[in-house]
Amino acid sequence: MTYPKLFTPLDLGPLVLGNRLVMGAMHTGLEEVPDGATRMAAFYGARARAGVGLIVTGGFAPNREGAAIEGLGIFGSSEQAEEHRVITNAVHREGGAILLQILHAGGYARHALAVAPSAQPTPLCPVIPRALDEDDIERTIEDHVGCARLAKHAGYDGVEFIGSGGYLIDAFLAPRTNRRQDRWGGGFENRSRFGLEIVRRTSRALGTGAVVSFRLSLADLVVDGSSWEETVAMARALKDAGAHMISSTFGWHEARVPTIAAIVPSAGFTWITRRLREAVDLPVVASNRINSPELAEAVLARGDADLVALARPFLADPDFVLKAREGRADDINTCIACNQACLDSVFRQEVVSCLVNPFACHETLVRLFPTSSPRKVAVVGAGPGGLACAVTAAQRGHEITLFEGGDAIGGQFRLAAHVPGKEEYAETLRYFRRRLQQTGVRVRLNETPDVADLVGFAHVVVATGTRPRVPSLRGVDHAMVVSYIDVLSGRRQAGDKVAIIGAGGVGFDVAEFLTDPGHHDLESFQCEWGIDATLTRRGGLNLQAAPAHASRQVVLLQRKTGKIGKDLARTTGWIRRAALVRRGVQMLAGVDYQYIDDLGVHVLVGGEPRLIDANTVVLCAGQEARRELFDDLRKHDIAATLIGGAESASGLDAQRAIAQGTRLALQL
Repeated sequence: MTYPKLFTPLDLGPLVLGNRLVMGAMHTGLEEVPDGATRMAAFYGARARAGVGLIVTGGFAPNREGAAIEGLGIFGSSEQAEEHRVITNAVHREGGAILLQILHAGGYARHALAVAPSAQPTPLCPVIPRALDEDDIERTIEDHVGCARLAKHAGYDGVEFIGSGGYLIDAFLAPRTNRRQDRWGGGFENRSRFGLEIVRRTSRALGTGAVVSFRLSLADLVVDGSSWEETVAMARALKDAGAHMISSTFGWHEARVPTIAAIVPSAGFTWITRRLREAVDLPVVASNRINSPELAEAVLARGDADLVALARPFLADPDFVLKAREGRADDINTCIACNQACLDSVFRQEVVSCLVNPFACHETLVRLFPTSSPRKVAVVGAGPGGLACAVTAAQRGHEITLFEGGDAIGGQFRLAAHVPGKEEYAETLRYFRRRLQQTGVRVRLNETPDVADLVGFAHVVVATGTRPRVPSLRGVDHAMVVSYIDVLSGRRQAGDKVAIIGAGGVGFDVAEFLTDPGHHDLESFQCEWGIDATLTRRGGLNLQAAPAHASRQVVLLQRKTGKIGKDLARTTGWIRRAALVRRGVQMLAGVDYQYIDDLGVHVLVGGEPRLIDANTVVLCAGQEARRELFDDLRKHDIAATLIGGAESASGLDAQRAIAQGTRLALQL
């Protein structure tokens, strides 16, 4: 397939882009590590080499107050500018262009120096920010301009100001956070002055040779956010102030509407971008849940935007643009929007990577190179860990045979693709199937080898995964008791009253699977999550979100006391809990299981007996490592290594399994 819209150049004035693909800004954690500039040079350089039209860095603060974490990620001195030359040189050497994103965290800063338009608490931060006075505002504007000057000195092709997400500029724009009564607050003209003055002064300071981009929230998705009329007025004023492009984004951090998680329909917000594009005479960038060249081309062909920003897809595959240009979309390692190794890592203050590509942001530390001594290696188990190990080792030159007891690759990752919101997991398996063919791995399905079958291999990688743990509970062998594998694979159909034993990630998967309303279109998503499709309400938020009605009565049971789902991923766990609550799923913690009989599950809660009425009981009570083969190999002195669930059954962790399999392949 060809992509004529994607590969049409665009003249921004100071810069002509070779195509319409933008590597959107995302925090990587490299902004704060000691060797961050060198590692960012390798990271961004690899994407530039593949031909991305424009790169935007993760956000850097223009001063100490604006840093999200005190003392980290600040771009405010000539010494720092010189350090960044290695980044800009790497990108320019590959023929690319790059902007520095300037991000003042405002009230989201997690330190005592936090400032904001008004002294209001921010839901996600422990510190009440100090309200900026007139002198502070003037200094802060000049700090933004000074940061932009330093960026130009460092070799950047321009800057992007983040005027979205509830950060400082956006906090001035929105009535929600701007309660001022002076010339910086009140009506829209006053609330917009701060951001417009930054752009105006920066445009004058940088001259005609640098791009000024502005990241604008087109729907804040919070109460008292900006109105649509104000958003359009801001976009028009930005052109007059000297901006060259507007990069769209959606939702503040505290918004209770998913914007980039897998549950969001593909390109689910470009309808808003199109409305802005029709109202302004500036190039507009679409974003959010666009992860394939076909989808990006469609966005451009519909007239939704002038450019398309992809962020996490460039973590998943640095060669995304090259493969699209060469018509090799099937070779793209697709972002599955899981957030596990990227956004969740940001909140843990760790360096970002990617579940499907552990090389991401670790290019200088994890390197693929040919082996000097090819070996004959068996990999047993074609789950994510086994697949990653097999293709990486084969790419290095080893002779690999991959054994899989089932009739297809994927293991329990394949089951996950049946869960609503995780359908794109199938793309990872499509990618691995392609890589198995390209690297020459011998794949032997429906084969479960024993020790005798593995004699003669120089090394055996045991990636046999896990089996569901069956709890010691009277009645667990009842006919209505099934495992999560039975349910997700479709081998067993659940009744209309279901009790799920275990409320970890797998328990939530099963609950979502069994209560899926079956409507995954954009309109249904908007209704369920309260998005105002008319954009007549402030922030684009409809407070009358419609509950999704489930066809089953489902009860999610947890032995531990405390909040159910507390250990789910930070950036997606709240979405999963909220979705199940809307569907009427009951969640019960502190359960002491007694027995199962024809009536259902008998439990004690707080010492009081209780019957969970059910005609299907689904076991999601954890996993046990399948390591018998490994033990047998060791007894026969055959070199073997455990990876993935076979090494540790604490949760079904594809990120860990793929990382382990990749690292082992690099060590063979």
